[in-house]
Amino acid sequence: MEHHPAAWVAEAVGAADRQGGPGILRIVLLVMIVGCALTAWFLLRGYRRKDD
Repeated sequence: MEHHPAAWVAEAVGAADRQGGPGILRIVLLVMIVGCALTAWFLLRGYRRKDD
């Protein structure tokens, strides 16, 4: 069995296209960022001073 790096790269690119590509990654990153922001807001809102 011969090993050709170019063939491996071509196969990896084809597999990435079949898996959804960078669109899915953008959605996952956006959801993670929004989730982290909401979690930080939820946790930090309890530390707000109430000067009543």
